[in-house]
Amino acid sequence: MGDPAPDSSARGGGPPEPQIDSTIPQSARIWNYWLGGKENYPVDRAAGDQFVAVYPQIVDVARHSRAFLTRAVRHLAGKVGIRQFLDIGTGLPTVDNTHEVAQRTAPDARIVYVDNDPLVLSHARALLTSSPEGATSYIDADIREPERILAEAGRTLDLDKPVGLMLLNILGHIADYDEARSIVRRLLAGLASGSHLVVADGTDVITGEAFRSAIQMWNEASETPYHLRTPEMIAGFFDGLEILEPGVVSVSRWRAEPGPFGEPPEVDEFCAVGRKP
Repeated sequence: MGDPAPDSSARGGGPPEPQIDSTIPQSARIWNYWLGGKENYPVDRAAGDQFVAVYPQIVDVARHSRAFLTRAVRHLAGKVGIRQFLDIGTGLPTVDNTHEVAQRTAPDARIVYVDNDPLVLSHARALLTSSPEGATSYIDADIREPERILAEAGRTLDLDKPVGLMLLNILGHIADYDEARSIVRRLLAGLASGSHLVVADGTDVITGEAFRSAIQMWNEASETPYHLRTPEMIAGFFDGLEILEPGVVSVSRWRAEPGPFGEPPEVDEFCAVGRKP
């Protein structure tokens, strides 16, 4: 669950060292912990363990979410032919970040990351690595200012050409659903025809009360509350777009290869990918 970012200026390569508060758990660091990363503090691990104690499935959710990102970016860079990605709510660098997946398929791909967490900013250099043919950049910006994000992203991306807009586990941090939909519309308004929207957010349709209880515990302790959406609400972000098959589904089932026992089990994070006409 990436955080919406506070207002600040855009930064490219070599960002200054930010002030990192290691006494308050941060969602990007907890997500990193669940994914097996090392960029977290004892307070994050403690909060992550408390969440797991209430809702142990969150580790599977995190891993399936990362796998969905990989499949979606690979599809867009490969079969669709998109060469530009705007990833908002980036989170901490782990395995198969957007630029790594995209540039394995298309070395000339250009990627702009947007996030706010101070630790993410301190690791921006890792995100700014790129193939010689492509480019990456990082913006420290607020998702609630989509026009500013687009203006800064336009320094790296050609917004007259299709862009893959990645919004994974970020819209749930916007409490008001209408505001979240407005942000998506405003971002898409600045992107060319043929651009694709990729959204994933937490739901409670599979595990119900267990996930709701864990989220309530998180929201009572966190400075960045998270709000679960229904699959129908996630579909609402795609109004006016052509939703790709298989539609709005669990992240574990979006174009996943079936295992020896058939489709993987559903998890409480749903997703979709849609094309702007």
